[in-house]
Amino acid sequence: MTKITVIFNGLPVEAELGQTILEAARSHGIKIPTLCHMENLVPSGSCRICVVEVEGERNLVPSCAFPVRDGMAVYTHSERVRRARKSIVELLLANHPDECLYCLRNGDCELQKLAMDFGIRERRFTGNKNRYHIDSSSVAIERDPNKCVLCGRCVRVCDEIQGVGAIDFVGRGLDSVVLPPFNADLADSDCVFCGQCVLACPTGALREKSALRTVWSAILNNKKKVIAQIAPAVRVSMAEELGLEPGTDITGKIVAGLRLLGFDKIFDTNFAADVTVMEEANELVERIKNGGTLPLMSSCSPAWIKFVERNYPEMLSHLSSCKSPQQMFGAIAKTYYAEQQGWQPEDVFVVSIMPCTAKKFEATRPEMGRDGYQDVDAVLTTRELLRMLSTASVEVMRLADGEFDHPLGESSGAAVIFGTTGGVAEAALRTAVYLITGKDSEKVDFNVVRGFKGIKEAEVNIGDLTLKCAVVNGLSNARIVLDGLRDGSLSYDFIEVMSCPGGCVGGGGQPAKDRSNIQARAQSLYVIDAVKSVRTAHHNPEVKKLYKNFLGKPLGELSHKLLHTKYVPRYPKELNVASTKD
Repeated sequence: MTKITVIFNGLPVEAELGQTILEAARSHGIKIPTLCHMENLVPSGSCRICVVEVEGERNLVPSCAFPVRDGMAVYTHSERVRRARKSIVELLLANHPDECLYCLRNGDCELQKLAMDFGIRERRFTGNKNRYHIDSSSVAIERDPNKCVLCGRCVRVCDEIQGVGAIDFVGRGLDSVVLPPFNADLADSDCVFCGQCVLACPTGALREKSALRTVWSAILNNKKKVIAQIAPAVRVSMAEELGLEPGTDITGKIVAGLRLLGFDKIFDTNFAADVTVMEEANELVERIKNGGTLPLMSSCSPAWIKFVERNYPEMLSHLSSCKSPQQMFGAIAKTYYAEQQGWQPEDVFVVSIMPCTAKKFEATRPEMGRDGYQDVDAVLTTRELLRMLSTASVEVMRLADGEFDHPLGESSGAAVIFGTTGGVAEAALRTAVYLITGKDSEKVDFNVVRGFKGIKEAEVNIGDLTLKCAVVNGLSNARIVLDGLRDGSLSYDFIEVMSCPGGCVGGGGQPAKDRSNIQARAQSLYVIDAVKSVRTAHHNPEVKKLYKNFLGKPLGELSHKLLHTKYVPRYPKELNVASTKD
């Protein structure tokens, strides 16, 4: 790249030709506030919070979209710049609800922080405020347009990153608002509840639908046996909110905190992930040997499942019939484990602690249960668990490490890596090698499916078989692969898809921190896997006991009844065809 000199506030610094002012400033630790800007997306320059003064330019320019040039003199905090930014924030506040003390994002709101940074202590602009209906139709996400600042970040992540396009700008000027098409509720839209819009939102305009009251009620109900399960990505993401290095594994602290909150039993979703591997790997091998529908596509991500049901219903037969680990755990807890404890299924209350908002939707699907009860009763996101601990004044980092209960707390390293993109494929491959050849692979690590590239392709040799795999993260990339399968330009045997960029470590229920933390979270999962004494699902001793004493065998009659499911086309409401309300 061509090096040039840019003068920031009188100080010359080196920049690269082609950079924007914002990029050049950040590379030298010069802070310029933003609101609409999103890394790795073409700048929109719509909010104007990032305006700077450039010598020779009559007007202030948006630093996120204005390119640098050699010798350019830029002033990032001149009086003119500070007045302009302050006025923009004051205008946003003029149409914003005065309820910061009651807002979920209080203390973690970008608009609130900007107001503090610019020293805004009174309302300078007054007038009528827009009043909008709060959309609580979805079981996963709530939308409050009254708190929207029209930054467009949710629209862009839904359209450009996820390729769903469930929301967009409607109206002009003072009447502008972000809505699903035809002013529909989220529950009736194309929304797949991945929650990436929630992570992108700078205010409280988008949030997960909280299950905290439901969970507290269950804990206080003496008739209920309240069981918690913890997903792998949760244990390596909570630390960031507690002031620790991103990716720090605090599993023991979380377990101890949950016991203090009053949960009766605490188990590891990774146990069910091992069971998922057993079922899905056997399903893959069976389809290959018996000429079944290929490619087999993973079914662990509920937003991905809804995406296929809504947009590619003709490909439903390619999806694995396996439930996700969350749902398999609930089914096992209310049958196998309940029988061991002498409990009735209706008295067992299963709470999932997940990095995902779509898991809330998945738990309510009518096919995810039997005999009048659901597999999973409530789902808490990582953020909700943090709030629950805070409400109870539990300082988890001051607690001695706790341990999972048994037998549903035993897991392999293969289960741990379910939390990152490529993890499901790698775990399945480890067991598929054993099922096809009768022995374990000499090298357990399948590095070819690791990494954060949107679409990864790999050919894996297993005996005389060459297995062609694809690993996908982010639904816009999934659309590319599905379109390729549809027109015949792509061909695979197995496809793993995770809805969120980076996989579950970047899930919509995770702390809304720097996206670069996702890589640290994933690396931590691989470290946990590497030090495990058992690194394959088929060698998990408790999983072996489960099949020997209860399930019988993978893909057996009882396994199909408890651990497998079906999917349904979800046609848009406006098509006036038979539909399933979300």
